Amino acid sequence: MADNWSGNQTTQTTEAGTQAVDEGLRIYMTKVYNYMGLGLLATAVTAYIGAASGIYVALAQTPLIWLVVFAPLGMVLYLSARLHRMSERAAKTTFWIYAAMTGLSLSYVLLAFTGVSVVRTFLITAASFGALSLYGYTTKRDLSGMGSFLFMGLIGIILASIVNLFLQSSAMHFTISVIGVLIFAGLTAYDTQDIKRIYFAGDSREIAEKKAIMGALRLYLDFINMFLFLLQFLGNRE
Repeated sequence: MADNWSGNQTTQTTEAGTQAVDEGLRIYMTKVYNYMGLGLLATAVTAYIGAASGIYVALAQTPLIWLVVFAPLGMVLYLSARLHRMSERAAKTTFWIYAAMTGLSLSYVLLAFTGVSVVRTFLITAASFGALSLYGYTTKRDLSGMGSFLFMGLIGIILASIVNLFLQSSAMHFTISVIGVLIFAGLTAYDTQDIKRIYFAGDSREIAEKKAIMGALRLYLDFINMFLFLLQFLGNRE
């Protein structure tokens, strides 16, 4: 009887621990998606203000446009490298500023493409991202092997894009866009699984928050880049 009771108690304790981990993971992933969603909202609002107010057009006529274009890149590199040393508040503030700066730099999208095609592409991106992220979250398949391959592909399309700035090849532009969509589709699933993998129930509140912010940044980048590449196919220019 004692052995049976002990066994039952162990089983109940294990189940309780599993439920606690599952609940903690759910809260953690919800924060990741919430931060990402708010980042996208900040980007969309800033892009609209930049386009509708004429701020982007005015800046495009001055050297300050280069600051608008390259500041988000500098900020994302800084945030990625320094986030673990930042306070929770500083990490959040930097993320919101980065999202807003990205929105200003993307104001040209609302000026170059019709509003209907931008909204349509956004909705298609959202549906695709949701399905791919859900796959990454639920699949039992280990996607870690995809990481190196996708990273090399990302480097490849960056280099190819730089080369095409000089060549101005429409065929190369089309190829880069196709490969870009595929790479960021893969990264969406891979990053979701990796964000889930690094969750640890014993993390302090601050560490858990900073992990959630970094996870949100990774998924935010996947979404934005997938959207921009898809826009090359689906967008109708003004």
